[in-house]
Amino acid sequence: MTGTIRTFAAVLLAVPIAMIAMQAAAHTGEGIDTGFASGFWHPILGWDHVVAMVAVGLWGAFLGQPAIWILPVVFPLVMAFGGALGVIGVPLPAVETGIALSGVILGLLIAFAVRAPIWVAAVIVGVFAIFHGHAHGQELPEAFSAYGYAVGFVVGTGLLHLVGIGFGFLTRSQAGTVAVRGAGGVIAAVGAAFLFGIA
Repeated sequence: MTGTIRTFAAVLLAVPIAMIAMQAAAHTGEGIDTGFASGFWHPILGWDHVVAMVAVGLWGAFLGQPAIWILPVVFPLVMAFGGALGVIGVPLPAVETGIALSGVILGLLIAFAVRAPIWVAAVIVGVFAIFHGHAHGQELPEAFSAYGYAVGFVVGTGLLHLVGIGFGFLTRSQAGTVAVRGAGGVIAAVGAAFLFGIA
């Protein structure tokens, strides 16, 4: 129990530290002032991105060690690659569909308590990360620094993963597991709303 409390405290401590880092980065380097802020808020203000990124943290926490840390690392790394593809104009079909499906599928994996092997989970998360990253890269405002924007959306994504991980610690109890699985159902429903153009 003590280990769980320590881990949860570390997650909660990481959020303000990341926010401080965001402020520091926002005042260093040309273009980061606006580029970083734009990149940071882009995933946080888009519900289609929010549900998928929180789901990654939730599923990782649900799967336990080492997935709880591996999945939230895989997602932003692969997302940065997808972002680079978007910035240089490499086409990727059905980006919005891929983003919506990420919410549906990740939500269902949580709702049905699917315990995939770590490499399978990493591949699933990585595939969806490419779509999210590509969307970020395509939407890079021309006036902003691509570097600052990329750092911003990776940090913003990381914070959303932390939210999912923090909530995922509820799986330590039976009632908490029910709540997390219910959250997976909500995430799947939000993803479906985007998929069918309802949201």
